[in-house]
Amino acid sequence: MTPSPANTFLLIPPWTDRAGRFSPLKFVVFLAVLAPAAWIVVEARHGWLGSRPVTEAIHQSGLWAIRLLAATLAVTPLRRASRWSKLISVRRILGVSALAYAALHLGLYGLDQHFDLVQIGSEIARRIYLTIGFAAFCGLCALGATSTDGMIARLGGTAWGRLQQLVYPIAIVATVHFFIQSKLDVSEPIIMGGLFALLFGFRIADRRFGDLSLFGLIGLAFVSALATAVGEAFWYAVSIRAPLAIVLAANFDFSYAVRPCWFVLGGGAILCAARLMRPIWAVSGGGSPATRRRMASVRPEIS
Repeated sequence: MTPSPANTFLLIPPWTDRAGRFSPLKFVVFLAVLAPAAWIVVEARHGWLGSRPVTEAIHQSGLWAIRLLAATLAVTPLRRASRWSKLISVRRILGVSALAYAALHLGLYGLDQHFDLVQIGSEIARRIYLTIGFAAFCGLCALGATSTDGMIARLGGTAWGRLQQLVYPIAIVATVHFFIQSKLDVSEPIIMGGLFALLFGFRIADRRFGDLSLFGLIGLAFVSALATAVGEAFWYAVSIRAPLAIVLAANFDFSYAVRPCWFVLGGGAILCAARLMRPIWAVSGGGSPATRRRMASVRPEIS
């Protein structure tokens, strides 16, 4: 039986392109997204997950879900900064992987609750951070279910593109979920919030001003890092009444830990590096001018 167009994607290994050729880039990304899950399994088998292994596995899987969501959102800014059109080919792998880790996160939570569906439903309804986390998961499921070529054809490009815009509120809701459940140490959620601010800021600036120059990207990186530092300072000022000046000054003390704003600045530096290397990427993967114009019009984040 000849496979239908709707099922063609399911028959193509994730490390090949649409023509069925082996893609080194997709293969490397595919191995990279599998590595965290493999490491969790190794930690579980060797007893390295601590005294509460399921809880630790829940935290790790959730952390990788939001990291992969950020990586998915980073594909378009990196592609537009570098003009390396081949990057678009890994967006689906990253987006579906974010959903897979979110499903693992929820599944491990179910294991922790002994798969008592009544108890799980009650907890999700009563605890706000679980409610918004579950809402984010449902949103990822909607994006994942419509990510195949067949669903894109059924929905039509316009409707499908609008649906994919759900990725933005999903990212915000997922960050809030991460922030609330982190309780005392909120460094990781602040990092993710700052990175999402950087990526959203790039989209806003790109749509308003067009192609950003290197100096524009540098400015965006510094503004995002500064906003992250100020946001962190206000959080500690409100939650534990820490003086703003002391918290801000801690960003320049590297004896204990690197503060979130530096990770966000690092993310901006990657965008700047991609912009500097644009001539190289354009030659290696930019394609024809018509192809680049067509790829530049693609906005959805999980395809």
